[in-house]
Amino acid sequence: MAIGEYVSVSSQRDSEQADIAKEMWELEHTPEHELDELTAIYKGKGLTQELARAVAIQLTKEDALKVHMAEELGISQLTLARPLQASVSSALSFSVGAAIPLIAVSVASASQRITTTVLVALLTLVALGLASSKAGGAQPLKPTLRVLVGGAIAMAFTMAVGSLVGGVVL
Repeated sequence: MAIGEYVSVSSQRDSEQADIAKEMWELEHTPEHELDELTAIYKGKGLTQELARAVAIQLTKEDALKVHMAEELGISQLTLARPLQASVSSALSFSVGAAIPLIAVSVASASQRITTTVLVALLTLVALGLASSKAGGAQPLKPTLRVLVGGAIAMAFTMAVGSLVGGVVL
């Protein structure tokens, strides 16, 4: 999971870097056009043509690339893709999330192993859905159902594939 996350976020980072390089080239070779673009952005946000132009000129004097990254590309230092950080976060999340059902399967009796593990996994998914909704400030029902249903589908699919290829389910 962590490797997949690293590859995915690295691809996003590559796209961002290409956009930034293009913006740097445009600022160097067509600065007037870039100033016009920035003016149009501010005009689109409700400023008059004159004020939009003045704001564009002033902000371009400070840090033209930073302003164009934010306004044209929607990129800031805070939002730049960080592949290593994303992959470490994914690895830790996966490990902690996997530990709970693993503990359940370890302590359950052989006859109750599947039922106990499935129930513990579903309860863990509900807890994660509730936690994510609280962290995001959302109403809990929709995020919790999304996590629960998605996890249940993944669990059912995994069990089905395991039984088809002769995997041991106990």
